[in-house]
Amino acid sequence: MMTECSAEAYRPFRRILIANRGEIACRVIRAAHAANFETVAVYADQDRDSLHVLMADQAIHIGSSQPASSYLNIASICDAIQASGADAVHPGYGFLAENAEFAEAVLATGAVWIGPTPQSIRAMGNKARAKELMLAAGVRCIPGYEGLDQSDETLLAQAIKIGFPVMVKAAAGGGGRGMRLVLSADQMLAALTRARIESMQAFGSEELILERAITCARHVEIQIAGDVFGNVLHVGERDCSVQRRHQKIIEESPSPAVDEALRACMGAMAVQAARSINYVGVGTIECLLNNEGEFYFMEMNTRLQVEHAVTEAVYGVDLVAMQFELAQGRALSMTQDQVQFKGHAIEVRLTAEDVAAGFLPQSGVIARWQSPEYLDGIRVDHCLRDATMVSPYYDSMIAKIIAVADSRDLALARLSAALKQTVVLGIPTNQPFLIACLEHPEFRAGQATTDFVERNRSDGLLEQQQPDAQTVIWAAVAAQELLDSFMPVDVTQRDPNERVLASVISTVTLHAMAAHLTVTSASSQTQRWIIALQAGSDGILQGRLESSVHGAQPGAWIPLRHRPRDFISACADGVVEVFVKGRAWAFKLDKPAAAIQTQSASGVIRAPLGARVATVLVEKGESVKSGQTLAVLEAMKMEHAVVAPFDGMIDELKVIEGIQVRSGAQLMRVTAC
Repeated sequence: MMTECSAEAYRPFRRILIANRGEIACRVIRAAHAANFETVAVYADQDRDSLHVLMADQAIHIGSSQPASSYLNIASICDAIQASGADAVHPGYGFLAENAEFAEAVLATGAVWIGPTPQSIRAMGNKARAKELMLAAGVRCIPGYEGLDQSDETLLAQAIKIGFPVMVKAAAGGGGRGMRLVLSADQMLAALTRARIESMQAFGSEELILERAITCARHVEIQIAGDVFGNVLHVGERDCSVQRRHQKIIEESPSPAVDEALRACMGAMAVQAARSINYVGVGTIECLLNNEGEFYFMEMNTRLQVEHAVTEAVYGVDLVAMQFELAQGRALSMTQDQVQFKGHAIEVRLTAEDVAAGFLPQSGVIARWQSPEYLDGIRVDHCLRDATMVSPYYDSMIAKIIAVADSRDLALARLSAALKQTVVLGIPTNQPFLIACLEHPEFRAGQATTDFVERNRSDGLLEQQQPDAQTVIWAAVAAQELLDSFMPVDVTQRDPNERVLASVISTVTLHAMAAHLTVTSASSQTQRWIIALQAGSDGILQGRLESSVHGAQPGAWIPLRHRPRDFISACADGVVEVFVKGRAWAFKLDKPAAAIQTQSASGVIRAPLGARVATVLVEKGESVKSGQTLAVLEAMKMEHAVVAPFDGMIDELKVIEGIQVRSGAQLMRVTAC
């Protein structure tokens, strides 16, 4: 029976405003156009020329690039609803998608909210209250503490009662924010402090919950959908166990650990949970699954998930189109018996990150983008073009690459091949890391659990490779004009047919799996390579690396008959980037004799990336210890601790909490005592 609330809230519409950006907005716009709806995009200053703005039928500016002034600005978005004449709003996933106040504000404008009721969002929005509701509904939850007493003493006592290791979690949100794994009692107070700070900054609440840490578990989630008539069904499960910093990076459906009987059991639990709060719309029940096949409710996401594409691929449904149907007050178009999967799908999240530096988010301009979506069985969700700006204000994910096939092995092979044909030049990405994960024996065998990345950090996943001689030579060829523009060649040419292109320091640092080589003058005494080209006796161009110090012997000449088949290059701002043999390399070309003083030696603490200063934990004149956290920066939904390089005293402090700093900006200085 349709309730009065449902009758008012869910009805037909024609024009949809998408209250989101980037890949998310593009995904919703495509589904809307396929269903013959008009679309309205909203955009911040940074996104004025974004692809989602160009795709929509109409676009409205809503504020500055800071999310709080635009994509999190409820009043500004509601103004855009009124100005555009939109009669429905899709929140996407992220930003305000699970904000009950936003849903109520949308309904107050007279527009349809494409999502669950504000009551359902509010019921599941706080982890503590959600667990209380689920326990009351007979749903199995992870043992823990969800009480109102939030004192350090009570939380420590409860953690001891639960038994270590325990998980500390923000009650008001997810996505890895405000989450800490605590192994022993002596780590508890520090974990509580950091979790409260993260939770307050991300969700505006310091409330925490505790849960028993289930080690070697799988993160398995169930897709559910419900209509205004009380019908609820599940659309199978996704395995999201491969994570870094408690954030998902690889997802697949079906889960290698779930058989038909377990799928039915987990699905029934998810349906029971959704039905207990009269859920309308598409949502996700997230669970932990242990080695014994026991599963526990963790939380419910009252929105579409980033990883929904793998469910669509194997179940043959369009979940965004399903959202449109349910929001119009229509019944589910299928029964549980009709929900059947075929084949296997795997998805990776391509992110702008420096993997070697602890998955540090990166921002900048994408010089070259080439999608592998032309390959069989490959889908790519993205909002990228050449010259796209990856902003420090938003999430670091830039694309999702999904492979589908009749078997898991074939899907895995397709996805690995697609990644090796995905070209991103201009910013570091996690592409080599993703390939290493997919090709790791444990993942190939379908045995990866939530600790997969951490356990295999030293087993090739984070290996920092060196470019081979041919890669460096081709990079020099690609960068010839750039090199000549600022570097005088002062090495005597020994052959009229030979041309010395550059002197290059050998690799000194590796960031995000990309070698940074520094071009110097030939008079520099640091180790370097001379890249030489000459015409061979057969007229074929050939090149080699020649060491100019320490008496090292030159390498062999390498004929350059043809550029590598997949070779792509880009040069800008003193950097040459090349894509070759399935991966990108970035060679930093500094001016000759540039003196670079390292942060650790000088005591000058600089921002490793453009970010907001979330917390300053020291004062001028304060004594600090090596490794002590001095400040916390926030960028792309992640926090980054800035630590003391040695014992000393803070003699300069140039930042305060809340300001935005550029990459490389001086934050403070430590003087050795």
